[in-house]
Amino acid sequence: MTRVLVFGGSGFIGRQVCRQLEQDPRVSKLTTPGRAEVDLVHGRVDDLVALVRAARPDVVANCTGSMSGTGHDLVAANTAVTAKLIDAIAAVRPAIRFVRLGSAGEYGPVPPGHSVHEDDPARPVSQYGLSHLAATGLVELAGGAGQVDGVTLRVFNPVGPGLHEDTVLGRAKALIRHAQRTGSDEISMGPLSAHRDFVDVRDVAAGVVAAAFAPRLDARVVNLASGRAVPTRRVVELLAEAAGFGGDIREEAAAPTRSAAVSWMRGDNSRAARLLAWVPVHELTESVKAVWAGGDGR
Repeated sequence: MTRVLVFGGSGFIGRQVCRQLEQDPRVSKLTTPGRAEVDLVHGRVDDLVALVRAARPDVVANCTGSMSGTGHDLVAANTAVTAKLIDAIAAVRPAIRFVRLGSAGEYGPVPPGHSVHEDDPARPVSQYGLSHLAATGLVELAGGAGQVDGVTLRVFNPVGPGLHEDTVLGRAKALIRHAQRTGSDEISMGPLSAHRDFVDVRDVAAGVVAAAFAPRLDARVVNLASGRAVPTRRVVELLAEAAGFGGDIREEAAAPTRSAAVSWMRGDNSRAARLLAWVPVHELTESVKAVWAGGDGR
């Protein structure tokens, strides 16, 4: 039986991770501290050490992180938090499995038609991607030094129930709802020509669980991707269809700085299949309908 400690259990991905862990008979105890109990960004490593000692976990999964803010904000939330967790685990018991969520933004531009592999060069073009790449490097170094049994799951574009507005589909949902309330026959978004690899959040959660229980990790970085590149406009159109919105979808707003320089992204998920026996099972149309429906996807 396995004790699991999850940070970020109330977030978009963390909720699905906890839901699956709660239903897993291999889990003897699930601990999900909130920010009131521990502030990962501003708290001290000593506080984390005390929490980890008290929870006595076999697995620590970090589902927290920040997608926007200043460079300092992103480094604090994505990089420094990872360093604190590594230090805390190393101080308590280095054999603890540490699973952290990384991002496809770590790769930067990818040649059109190419499925990016974990061993391909990582050249992020945003502070967001760089903050995650630095955190991934910390996990690799700590794993090589025997400080932690860690892995970074590079999550591509997660979609599904509970998606927040700091994403292209989350913004589209909010705009469509506003248009329907006001009777508008159009919405205005940024450029939608980029191809992205959209993966269901419930599949991502299954990948986290698989990494938590994998008997052995022969790699410190694993892609969680659908293996398909889809034009972003097509996904927004699918959302409009799910919403019953027949108005125009204009591309007049500014592009998001986090990914504007990346026109193509598709992940190679063969390592996840080999190491974790993980394959995505949700169809994109189903995932987009779940975005519109909201809730937690039960």
